[in-house]
Amino acid sequence: MAAFLGVVAFFWPFVVAPGTFGSTYAPLLIFGVLLILVLCVVISEIAEGGINSKALAMLGVLSAVNAAIRPLGAGTAGIETVFFILVLAGRVYGPGFGFTLGCTSLFASALITGGVGPWMPYQMFGCAFVGLLAGLLPRATGRREVLLLATYGACSGYLFGFLLNLSFWPFSLDPNSSIAYLPGLPFTEQWQRYVAFDIATSLGWDTGRAITNFVCITLAGPAVLTVFRRAARKARFQAPVAFATRRPTDTGEKPVDT
Repeated sequence: MAAFLGVVAFFWPFVVAPGTFGSTYAPLLIFGVLLILVLCVVISEIAEGGINSKALAMLGVLSAVNAAIRPLGAGTAGIETVFFILVLAGRVYGPGFGFTLGCTSLFASALITGGVGPWMPYQMFGCAFVGLLAGLLPRATGRREVLLLATYGACSGYLFGFLLNLSFWPFSLDPNSSIAYLPGLPFTEQWQRYVAFDIATSLGWDTGRAITNFVCITLAGPAVLTVFRRAARKARFQAPVAFATRRPTDTGEKPVDT
């Protein structure tokens, strides 16, 4: 449900025209608040046992690591250092963990760097989708797995930029521009305008992000995957529950399930 509402929040320009809510910027603020509320729901589910204490501790550690290394790239020329850990963690610990890690990493990073603003919920859920999809990739092992993750990491660089542009595209251009948002157009024409806008404004930055992800995952991926999987085995995040039958005693006691 959180992922579904996130998709709605990103793609609202294709179904709702600016001004429908009484103000040009109202949809942005409304959906920003909606994303924060959805994040609160996700965190509350974790607190109720959706993720056990060991996995929650790992979530905290990786969120702190991502928040600490993100300023190293700072988005200069599209270089982002936060995604490769997100992709690898989503791969090892699953899509739910990756989704939550994307939200918490960007939230912690925004608090550290002072990047709190209307754009923050969109950044959080953009990274959440990157981690979610990483956990849904097909099975692979060895070098094939590293190549698969590196390729996905490169694609996720473009995916993140594509999603984030949706947060300001309807308000950023002159309506007379051929790539501007124009309420009332059919979906196909609106989509063509947005794709042209994305290519014209952010393709270079997204390419830098894609290259960074590919290089980081190719170089550090094997070692980090080994560490994450060893931590998962040692912590036994999903320890199996076994039920045994107690043997009857000489006194004629019936077997009892324990």
